[in-house]
Amino acid sequence: MNAPNDDAAPGGFGQWWAAPPRSGLRRLINPLVYRHLRVFGSLHIAGGLIAAIPAIICLSYGVYGWAAFFLAIAAANVAGGSWYLSIARAESA
Repeated sequence: MNAPNDDAAPGGFGQWWAAPPRSGLRRLINPLVYRHLRVFGSLHIAGGLIAAIPAIICLSYGVYGWAAFFLAIAAANVAGGSWYLSIARAESA
């Protein structure tokens, strides 16, 4: 009735989260994302560029509050993506 779950990670959630050895702020990155940093970094940058499009449209209509909102999202995505790519470059060296 209460058979052990063979799909569970050994050592519980804490061991699964620390699976790839990371230090410092890199521990904030999800392990799935950490394994594919270049892909997710590129996706974040592309998402930031796509989020800039509504900001430009809002600026053209004079809706500055929404434009600032979309620009903040775009800036956060581009900053996060470039951070991921810089970590990927440092790991490959």
